[in-house]
Amino acid sequence: MTGARAVGTIVGIALLAGCQAGDAAPASVASARRMDAAQGAPPTIERQAAAPAPAPLPAGSPRRTAITDAVARIAPSVVTVQTEILRRAPADPFDGFFGGQSGNRTAAGLGSGFITRADGIIVTNAHVVAGATKVDVALRDGTTYAARVVGVDELNDLAVLRINAQHLPVAPLGSSDDLVIGEWAIAIGNPYGFLLGNTEPSVTAGVVSGTGRNLVGQAEGGGLYVDMIQTDAAINPGNSGGPLVNALGEVIGVNSSIYTPSGGSIGLGFAIPINRAKRVTEDLILHGAARRPWIGVQLQLPEASANPRSALTSGVIIRTVVPGSPAARAGLQPGDAIERARGRVLRNPYDWEAAQLELRVGDSVPLAVRRNGRPFTVAVTVADLPEVSAPKVEVLHELELVTVTAAIRAERGIRSTHGAVIYKVSGRVGDELGIQIGDVIVQVNRTSIASADEAAQALNYYGGRGPIRMYFERNGQVFTTDFMIQ
Repeated sequence: MTGARAVGTIVGIALLAGCQAGDAAPASVASARRMDAAQGAPPTIERQAAAPAPAPLPAGSPRRTAITDAVARIAPSVVTVQTEILRRAPADPFDGFFGGQSGNRTAAGLGSGFITRADGIIVTNAHVVAGATKVDVALRDGTTYAARVVGVDELNDLAVLRINAQHLPVAPLGSSDDLVIGEWAIAIGNPYGFLLGNTEPSVTAGVVSGTGRNLVGQAEGGGLYVDMIQTDAAINPGNSGGPLVNALGEVIGVNSSIYTPSGGSIGLGFAIPINRAKRVTEDLILHGAARRPWIGVQLQLPEASANPRSALTSGVIIRTVVPGSPAARAGLQPGDAIERARGRVLRNPYDWEAAQLELRVGDSVPLAVRRNGRPFTVAVTVADLPEVSAPKVEVLHELELVTVTAAIRAERGIRSTHGAVIYKVSGRVGDELGIQIGDVIVQVNRTSIASADEAAQALNYYGGRGPIRMYFERNGQVFTTDFMIQ
């Protein structure tokens, strides 16, 4: 990958939005807002080097396989997402002398998506449209429509677009709950966009390499991506938002990120499970935003250990219970160990993060709990994430942050190369946000944090705009906390 580094790069985990040269469009505090500039705009019809659809293979042809049949079923619904992103360029005092222009400049971005409703609903990644001032969608034959962003959920990296069109080919959606390790997995999208010459989506095939993968970053831009599908089907910049498909031609995931030391595919790709994407996109269509499930517990995080694998079996131990929360009403107490949620085994805090992504506001969720060696089951009714009780001005006033430097990293044994160390925090804000002195803020929503100023700007920007997910390093491991600020 050339030019700007990929958004959300974490120990080689890179999100895959592609720009003209295959670069990812960087997310910033100022540009992460949802854009509706194209709302109500009539469709723009263009032809962009459209390639003729390949002739179907006749029935009984020895060249027909499960993969060719699956591709024939899904390919018509795969689209290219084209964006324009306004970037601030530093003023050059010599520009005036040489006829140049300084200030804002527009950059092009490319990603993929797929149609889920015949009346113009399209699913893609949130990072594909992050900061976009204009979004267009190109169909397989090159026809291009102006698109409106219906809603974005940065936590799950999903976005819903709408175009003014009818009778579109719809991608059949499968299930991600019963995936079999080793079954066919087909990635479809537009790697590197129009650099390959036309709008016809390209296809790569592999297998489902793993499920329930938790990707934990411990370096630059460290973040946390939980419960992902892993595949060795080649995924590259520009594939973001495209479908991961099974041998029946059903979508089982939304391609989102790769592990890469070089920027290209090395056979470690990750997709958002389609069952989660279904729930999130339904919320985005109905409410314009995803509702963040909350039961009101803070977990006891693992202690530092020379063996990082010990955290994988550290258990899900409740540290605090918010008074009046769903957890409190269900009778949960500090020290309780949550062992299963809806039958899903929970071995560590990352498993709990993944379990929460399966919850919806209003659900009654059975939890298997152990207290003092005694097992029991409780039902917890999931609520909306509440706001922090104080305005954001007070929250920011009660936090003191210090930029991570080489000396601070060495002194404190911090793994992240950048971030903001929490130097002071009031007891009230620390309890409500689930943070403490010494934690290192490395990411806020999809915005990577490189300094104390950037952390304050991110919290100031997102405060009052909806749910916030903050990623922080503690004892050499990355954890998250969800909250809202008035």
